[in-house]
Amino acid sequence: MFTTAGVKKLWDFSPLKYVSFVKTPILIIHSDCDYRCPIPGGYEFFTALVNEGVEARVVVFHGENHELSRSGKPLHRIRRLKEIESWFDKHVK
Repeated sequence: MFTTAGVKKLWDFSPLKYVSFVKTPILIIHSDCDYRCPIPGGYEFFTALVNEGVEARVVVFHGENHELSRSGKPLHRIRRLKEIESWFDKHVK
């Protein structure tokens, strides 16, 4: 059973606790077979960002896991890099 102190500690580490401080546009890259960072958490963060008025985008790679950038399918790794490049082109230049 969760204790009040344990729940508070988990909340203190949650990105959702700090979402009201985010002002920078955020690109969330996720994989639907990532069991280290389950996909519902990514969608919760995305929804919280949008509700705060922060520009955000979610890109989901189907059939990939937490190792997408290192051992994902080559076409997915290329697409991931293109998504990042496009995001930076839009927001950094």
